[in-house]
Amino acid sequence: MVSKSVAAAIIVTAVLLGHEVDADAAEVKMLCANGMRAVLTELHPQLERTTGQRVTMSFGEAGDLRKRIQDGEMVDVIVLPRLVLDQLLTQGKIVPGTTVDLGQSGMGLGVRTDAPKPDIGSVEAFKRTLLAAKSFARNEGADSGVFMVGLLDRLGIAEQMKAKSTLVRQGFVADLVAKGEVEMAVQQMPELKAVPGVDATPLPPEIQHAIVFCAGIPAAATAPDAVGELIAFLSSPAAATVIRAKGLEPM
Repeated sequence: MVSKSVAAAIIVTAVLLGHEVDADAAEVKMLCANGMRAVLTELHPQLERTTGQRVTMSFGEAGDLRKRIQDGEMVDVIVLPRLVLDQLLTQGKIVPGTTVDLGQSGMGLGVRTDAPKPDIGSVEAFKRTLLAAKSFARNEGADSGVFMVGLLDRLGIAEQMKAKSTLVRQGFVADLVAKGEVEMAVQQMPELKAVPGVDATPLPPEIQHAIVFCAGIPAAATAPDAVGELIAFLSSPAAATVIRAKGLEPM
């Protein structure tokens, strides 16, 4: 675990030295779950300036990224839901002591900005809104998709939702909402908010589902000594500001 004091010292030193990225800078390769895509995309320039390293990023669904690590892909940092990262840790795929919790994401319902705001202030209201929808989209396979399968079953509306549901394996389900292909969609709040033209409302507290995102260093990292600054920055106050702005709660 990167301690707060060490992280702060690294960041302050980096800022004072005014790192510049040059042709000889180390290349840091990152894999990042889509739930943190908006955050890491905005932080990318700051990451490179602060660390003086060239940072390349690849985004995808958590399950697909887990498989890439299990298959031995050579990357230096990975950002995944804590549950998935812990699985890799127990398999010896993550260096022990390198994991840092970054932010926590909740689930939400997204509709077009020009559509009426949905009434989901209670569990019953959420259930009625879904049943009244003509079309609906959710993830398939990702944490949020697995959660929704169980939630629809608990609400007793799984069968009613099947015929009008579109399942999305990759990317933002809110893209379908913005294009007018579906009426509403459920996904993590940061992923809904990342799509222009879509308004997102958190699910009721009684059925809310929190996902903690965590950074760690894979055992097969190509440059493990070069990523301490990067992970320290991701857990810094500067990064926390962006994390919060993108719909997550910094840890």
